[in-house]
Amino acid sequence: MKLKLLAFVSTAGGSALSALWTFPSILAAAFLVAWGAEAAQFLISQGLALAILAWLQTLPEFAVEAVIAWDAGAEPERAHLAIANLTGAIRLLLGLGWPMIYFVFATAGRKRAGGAQHAAPLLPAIQLDREHAVEVVGLVPPLLYFVVILLRRSFGWVDAAVLLALYIAYLWALLRTAPRDVDSVADAPAVSRWAHRQPGWRQKAAIGGLFAAGGGLLYATAHPFLESMLAVAGLLGVSQFVLVQWVAPFLSEFPEKVSAFYWARRVTHAPMALMNMVSSNINQWTVLAAMIPLVYGYSSLRHHGVWLDFRFDDAQRLELLLTLLQSGLAVLLLANMEFDWLDATIIFVLWLVQFLRPTLREEIAVAYGIWIAILVIGFVVRGHALLAPKYFWETVRK
Repeated sequence: MKLKLLAFVSTAGGSALSALWTFPSILAAAFLVAWGAEAAQFLISQGLALAILAWLQTLPEFAVEAVIAWDAGAEPERAHLAIANLTGAIRLLLGLGWPMIYFVFATAGRKRAGGAQHAAPLLPAIQLDREHAVEVVGLVPPLLYFVVILLRRSFGWVDAAVLLALYIAYLWALLRTAPRDVDSVADAPAVSRWAHRQPGWRQKAAIGGLFAAGGGLLYATAHPFLESMLAVAGLLGVSQFVLVQWVAPFLSEFPEKVSAFYWARRVTHAPMALMNMVSSNINQWTVLAAMIPLVYGYSSLRHHGVWLDFRFDDAQRLELLLTLLQSGLAVLLLANMEFDWLDATIIFVLWLVQFLRPTLREEIAVAYGIWIAILVIGFVVRGHALLAPKYFWETVRK
């Protein structure tokens, strides 16, 4: 499935009209896979269910990145677009997605409290469960390895193999996490309850059917949905770089945002919503990133007769450094297994500034670094053991 990001000039009007059916189709697909994940967490660990969900949700993102990397292999001067799409997708999901989950959760919580507002905190924190430490700690190894990649200024098939191995190790850790207690199935949506309560083999068939139906609909709709929305952006005169770094990732991540916000509105499922985003971030830093040098190298082999490593220039290194610092800050913010209003506000404001003023990337990178240093100093001064590493080791040793 190929998507030529800027090849819709002559058909933009028709493509834009197709949004009338692709948008509701994407919404339906997002709900189907979300219901499947809610039912699956009582058979397998919630983290593994969310990992499957993340795979289905990022199908459009993989399609876009694969096409950009293939084109870059044929025309190396387009290589910067591959990094733009990768870093834009990660920064958008983290800088906009995480804060939006928190503020949806906080707003819904206040509305649900109703007359008991005096008994509820004004801005409560999202409290993560012990098992969520696997996702939090799972972000650390790929981030550390990307520091090595950044220092080398190149990205090859060996790096891709290492990142894929890190993802497999993350899945192994998830396999060691227990499924959710079936007593809490009553809190699941009606469709998830129906699938879980099917007798015998029909239970797994029903849950698998929800994933298959949602994933199939996502696969069938992703291409026309992206084309229709990108056509609208093209008609509005959006530049190529902005189109690739922000517009395309926002659209390809739309299914993740739908399911995450749906859970955040239910308040008690806000940790699951946040972990949906974290699982997608791990997917992006490992499998999605690993795809770039593999597709790029194979494309260069087909077009130029030689397998080439993907190399960074200074501008691309800055994009990667900024994204690494943002993700590193996010990990530290979750290190004590909670996410509060200050965390959400800082992440959102720093993302918004770089979005509105791209020329301030270096200053924002410095701001990320300063905040990371403040957090690390705070951890050392307080002398308390961080909960995420502690809960992670407890989980994998069971």
